[in-house]
Amino acid sequence: MNRILPVLSAVMLVLFLASLCLFTVDQRQYAVIFQFSEAKRVIKDPGIHFKLPFVQDVRYFDKRIQTIDENMPARIQTIEKMNVNVNSYIKYQIFDVEKYYKAVGMDERKAVDRLRNTVNNMLRDEFGKHTVQDVISGKRDKVMEYVGKVANIDAERIGIRVIDVRIKQVDFEPSTLNSVYERMQSERKAVANQLRAEGSADAEKIKADADKQREVIMADAYNKAQQLKGAGDAKAAAIYSDAYGKTPEFYAFYKSLDAYKQSFGKKSDLMVVDPSSDFFKYMKNPRAGSGK
Repeated sequence: MNRILPVLSAVMLVLFLASLCLFTVDQRQYAVIFQFSEAKRVIKDPGIHFKLPFVQDVRYFDKRIQTIDENMPARIQTIEKMNVNVNSYIKYQIFDVEKYYKAVGMDERKAVDRLRNTVNNMLRDEFGKHTVQDVISGKRDKVMEYVGKVANIDAERIGIRVIDVRIKQVDFEPSTLNSVYERMQSERKAVANQLRAEGSADAEKIKADADKQREVIMADAYNKAQQLKGAGDAKAAAIYSDAYGKTPEFYAFYKSLDAYKQSFGKKSDLMVVDPSSDFFKYMKNPRAGSGK
C-alpha cells in the first residue's frame, strides 16, 4: 500500500494537469484561447488541443448556420403609404471568430440585434420604394436579394456572413386591407373595360370585314348573273331568230299570243285600241299571218 499510494497520487496529478492543459474542440465549434482576456489563438479544426493551465482559458463559438426568427413582425410602409406587418427570418454564420469577439464579445444578443436592425431598416427602405404587389409577388425575390447583400456587407464587419434573408409572411392592417380591396376592384374594372373595348373594336373590325366580303360576293354574283342572263338572252334571241327563219308565220302568231297574255293578264286591265288595228288581226283571223 505504501508503494501504491504514491503511484496513484502521481497518476491523479498527471490527470489533473492533463485536464487543465488539454481540451477538445467539436466539429460544430470554433475555439478561442484567451490569455488574460486577450485572444491568443483561434482553433477551427476539431480534435484535442493544448493550453497553458491557470494562464489560458478556452471559449467556444458555434460555427453552424444560425437562424434569427422574428417573433414580432415589423410595421413597414410601402410606396402607396400602406402599412403592412412583415415577418422575416435571417440565416447567418460566424466566419471570423476574432473579429466577432472584438465586436460583440460573448454576447450573442448584440450580434442578433444588430443583424435584425440592419435587415429591418433595409426592408423599410426597399418597401418604401415599391408597391404592395411588388413586395408580395412581383419583385419580392429581387428585393430580398438586395436586402441580403446589403445586410451581409454590414455583418462582415463583425465577422458574420449572412446566408439568406427571407420574408415569411406579409399581413395587411385593416385600413390597408380596405385600400387593397378597393384598388383590386378598380384594377379589375379597368382590365374588364379594356377587354370590352378591345372586344368591341375586334367586333367592329370583323363586321366591317364581313360587310366587305359580302359586297365582294354580291358583286361577283351580280356579274355572274348578268353574264348568265346575257348568255341566256343571246341564246333565246338565237332560238327566236332560228324559229323566225324557219316559220315566220308561227313566230308572229306566237309573239301575238304572248302580247295578248301580257295585255289581258288581269280582269281589271283596260286598253283603248282601234278595233281595226293589227293588234287584233289574229283574233279576227288566226291565219292572218299566212296570207290566207
